Amino acid sequence: MKGILKSIKDFFAHTDCILWLLTLTATVYSILLILSLQRAGDYNYLLTQGAAIFIGICAAAVLALLDYGFLLKYWWIAAITAIVLAGLVFVFGIQVAGTDDTAWIRLPGGFTVQPSEFIKICFIITFTKHLQYLQEHNKIKSFPGVCTLVFHALIPIMLIHMQGDDGTVLIFAFIFLVMTFTAGVQLRYYIALGIGLVVGIPLIWNFVLNDEHRNRILALFDLDGNAMTNYGWQQYQGKVSIASGQFSGKGLFNGARVGYGIVPEQQNDFIFTVAGEELGFIGCMLILLILLGILIRIMVNAMKSKDMCGSFLCYGIFAMIASQTVINIGMVLGFIPVVGITLPFFSTGGSSVLSMFMCLGIVQSVVMHHNREIDKVRLRAGHQDRLKL
Repeated sequence: MKGILKSIKDFFAHTDCILWLLTLTATVYSILLILSLQRAGDYNYLLTQGAAIFIGICAAAVLALLDYGFLLKYWWIAAITAIVLAGLVFVFGIQVAGTDDTAWIRLPGGFTVQPSEFIKICFIITFTKHLQYLQEHNKIKSFPGVCTLVFHALIPIMLIHMQGDDGTVLIFAFIFLVMTFTAGVQLRYYIALGIGLVVGIPLIWNFVLNDEHRNRILALFDLDGNAMTNYGWQQYQGKVSIASGQFSGKGLFNGARVGYGIVPEQQNDFIFTVAGEELGFIGCMLILLILLGILIRIMVNAMKSKDMCGSFLCYGIFAMIASQTVINIGMVLGFIPVVGITLPFFSTGGSSVLSMFMCLGIVQSVVMHHNREIDKVRLRAGHQDRLKL
């Protein structure tokens, strides 16, 4: 028993306890919100969420113990896994209620899984290995080297776009931008990319976006109210719910709009509206502060990593969580169109929750093996001091 307690103590001593605490706080908060919105229907979201949280915590602990160098050594397994997952969607993909894309797979027992959530993790691993290779061979600033990075990113982006999940495409794009920037890719490439995107807006509008995408964008600027009956309805109702909560909210489990399920998909993409109505401005700010704290801890761990690979992994995960947070809050508040992106750690959805915990497990692996390296250095220094005496 003492040995087990000692191992647990050693585990937390070498990982980021603040990050664990913030993650636990987000998890408990999300459970309270899900308990409240359960009144709106018969489906037990908490059962699925609880199972995903339990599996996610176990996966995070295993990944924290596993040296992240092992993940990078066998990067090709991550690459094959990503390709297989994407391929399965094209063969067995389904469209679930509340979505407009075919990016899900139904498992035995009626459960569904969204492979793109795990493809993100695979991409961060393979892209980290790619960046490491280019840096070690002094090609990170060369045009051919940058082209290989663009090609690497376009593979998952195009596969996910073909599934109709363009919200996730934005997440991949942001991960690509942050990881390449932190790796030292020169600014001129980003300027060229920005100019290319501006020039290509007419082509993107006419040939890349479909009618659904265009209508959701136009709904943001529909001042005569016509969009409120269709593409702008969800965002309009979401803003009404948040506004109704005012400063301190109507009280947890007391929101009438939550109870009647007026906001579509309030358990998923629009769970922020549940906090807004029942806990008000205070509840919304608490969500933002928790997520900001998680992002800050990931950034700190990226900068403290013992090597560039650990930093790249953390920066990629930072980019994933940050972009999902910004996009989700932006679409709930009506600043950007609805693109089906979950709020990290808060929205229901087993795939999303599990992938988030796996990502934090990788961050904790970077922290743990950095701290163990420090322990080894201190041990060697102490041994040398004893020899001198």
